[in-house]
Amino acid sequence: MAVIAVAGGPGAPGATTAALALLLAWPLEPGRRVLLVEADPDGGAVLAGALEGRVDAVYGLRNLAVADRRGLLAATIWEQLIDLSPEGTAERLLLPGLTDPTQAPGLAYTWEPLVDLLHGLEPQGYDVIVDLGRSGATGVSAVLARRADVVAVTVRTTLRGLSSARPRLSALAEDLATAGTGVDALGLLLVAEGPYSGPEVSREFGLPVLGLLPHATRTARVLSDGGDITDRRFIRSELMRTARSAADEVQLLVRRRRQRLAPTAAPVPAQLTAAARTEPQPQPPTAVHAQPPVPTPQAAAPTAYRPVEGEQPSYSPPQPVGPVITTGPVAPLAGLAPQPAAPAPFPGHVQQPQQSQPQSPYGPQGGYVAYDQQTGFSPYDQQGGFGPYDQQGGAPYDQQGAYVRPEPEDDGRYPLQQPAVTPDQAHPNGPQPYNPGEVLRAR
Repeated sequence: MAVIAVAGGPGAPGATTAALALLLAWPLEPGRRVLLVEADPDGGAVLAGALEGRVDAVYGLRNLAVADRRGLLAATIWEQLIDLSPEGTAERLLLPGLTDPTQAPGLAYTWEPLVDLLHGLEPQGYDVIVDLGRSGATGVSAVLARRADVVAVTVRTTLRGLSSARPRLSALAEDLATAGTGVDALGLLLVAEGPYSGPEVSREFGLPVLGLLPHATRTARVLSDGGDITDRRFIRSELMRTARSAADEVQLLVRRRRQRLAPTAAPVPAQLTAAARTEPQPQPPTAVHAQPPVPTPQAAAPTAYRPVEGEQPSYSPPQPVGPVITTGPVAPLAGLAPQPAAPAPFPGHVQQPQQSQPQSPYGPQGGYVAYDQQTGFSPYDQQGGFGPYDQQGGAPYDQQGAYVRPEPEDDGRYPLQQPAVTPDQAHPNGPQPYNPGEVLRAR
């Protein structure tokens, strides 16, 4: 039906508790569902509070930032939802919030695509409640409040609560008037803790009161710190009864605002209407390049809930303790514009065809190699010794690492090793280096 934003303020007025109460008390027609989004930049509180840590903090809003960068926001949101329906029918769903306030800057460019996606859920049969917390209605996430059909601000009816709420309500009303859908989207959810009544607060702030919730500490603790929401005493409590009345008032305000904002056709004078019935009207000339009418796309019917692998079917009997918590993909998003496909992973190594010239200037041991322009061989041999190879693989170093001088007639091609010298060829003054131009004679 609509997107409802619930905002708080200083002094912990109970925005998350009120949003959870609206989620559980929201009237649903057959085939419709309601979704609660924890969009508080200061972090979510439902996983550790109402769910008592029974669900790992691997689902939630933080995963949507990465999915939005990959163009998979519409497909990923269904993998992050948790079913809070007491019967496990996936009618009341939760998108957990951030686990760390430092994750909020990563969503700076995701808030606007997210609110577009939430508005696109309405034709699929979804109502959306957005918990903005204390600071979600300001800053980069203010687009959630500006684009909402109704913004309900929780205020305690104490002097301290009303005094701290006054500047916040004034700034929010100005922002909605200039950048939102109008000041008439703003309303109050009062927590009757102090001596001031609903009509008095409404006259003081000039805003309608959408609901007056009791200050019931024991019942509210079930929503804030955990408990059995299937208990009959909790279902029939005053807090849940007033939450159902507040949900009705919110829906009534949505219908009134949409009737006011809906474009209406200008009235046609009665004289022109009578003349149109009696006199034939000339037909306009047909355009040369007239295009055929484009059919209006029809919204797809909501798809049935699809449980994940290993999960109990949705028609199984409810468990006696606590709500049935279902995680994983809840339903596909039908009827919206298709999202672009995820980018392909990094391509694998593509082998290039071998080339004879030029070769790599680095050898197998990592040393720098300057190729011989004539022979194309490396100046490093297979053992790392320096010297350009000849065509037969010779080098100026032998296999033991001793230097081998070249022969003049070898034209730059070096022998593999030095010719052996017998003891009788030794020089009388000691061993001398090999001289290829000297002929050794026996004595």
